[in-house]
Amino acid sequence: MDKEPDSKHEFSVDMTCEGCSNAVTRVLNKLGGVQFEIDLPNKKVCINSEHSVDTLLETLRKTGKTVTYVGLS
Repeated sequence: MDKEPDSKHEFSVDMTCEGCSNAVTRVLNKLGGVQFEIDLPNKKVCINSEHSVDTLLETLRKTGKTVTYVGLS
């Protein structure tokens, strides 16, 4: 997928606790160039970034959680 400036992508991440959301925060901060919101009760992560969806998916999967791309939000 081509890079689009400031695209907001929504992902479903199998997070069950604050430790899970902290892991997501850690990997995204390490990637850099992202703004994101984590919705733990609904297991959603919205990321505003120029990175490709593939890069974001790969980064989120480093948490060891099941990650699914939902789409542009």
